[in-house]
Amino acid sequence: MSDSPKPLGEACIITVAITGSVPRKEDNPAVPVTVPEQVESTQEAFEAGATIVHVHVRDEDQRASSDPDKFAAFQEGVRKHCPGMIVQFSTGGRGRAPEERGAMLHHRPDMASLATGSVNFPNMIYENPPDLVDSLAAAMLKHEIKPEVEVFDLAMLYAAATMAEGGQLRKPLHVQFVFGLKNALPPKREILEFEVAQLKALQPDATWTAAGIGRSQLEINHWALAMGGHCRTGLEDNIRFDKSRLAKSNAELVARVAALCGDYGRYPASVAEAREILKLPAAG
Repeated sequence: MSDSPKPLGEACIITVAITGSVPRKEDNPAVPVTVPEQVESTQEAFEAGATIVHVHVRDEDQRASSDPDKFAAFQEGVRKHCPGMIVQFSTGGRGRAPEERGAMLHHRPDMASLATGSVNFPNMIYENPPDLVDSLAAAMLKHEIKPEVEVFDLAMLYAAATMAEGGQLRKPLHVQFVFGLKNALPPKREILEFEVAQLKALQPDATWTAAGIGRSQLEINHWALAMGGHCRTGLEDNIRFDKSRLAKSNAELVARVAALCGDYGRYPASVAEAREILKLPAAG
């Protein structure tokens, strides 16, 4: 067998979304809500093949929190126990005041999520007015954080491309296409194919991930692997492993995606490969 390195195009970056702002312990006991639980769950997922961790923190009542100290403690734990893993803070809006959503960015994670427009969620409007988007983008530039552009509808992709051309977002972009949320994009492969084609036309050097919420999670993983993109999984998006049972852990969901890679001639990216693909500095 050849010892030559594999082409990076075959590597799949696996993101684990460990907690989110919605699932609670009563929904699935495996959902990690305290910082020590989150670090432990992330370490297990890292060992299973994840190279990016997307994190929301919670308060003592399991509600979404913007506490910068919790984000800092999480990042410290991950950097200690998961060498080189890419830490991605959420700036999402569920249960968080707009002025608090970037309050932890001074801790300089590798990445942070950035939605570039507003969209209807099942029971709320996910509000991202232009001034807030510009403010979060400016903070990410200041602290040298790579945004992950969250695309819940096509307009957000065009907005991100305009911001990149105007220097508000550093190139190359990294985009995540999100499917399966009620009132937003339905999980249809032709929509993903169209969006990826648009991204390549607008920003040829961009990279992308696809995420499926709920029952669409695994199907979207298959599509992303087949189309050359990257994958997201985790208890934030789906607390179930399949129809028959709850997921045992974030690591179990990651291990399933890692195993799927081989079916598409892909393999889970190492931390060094993930950083190279995303044009992030080497760890350390």
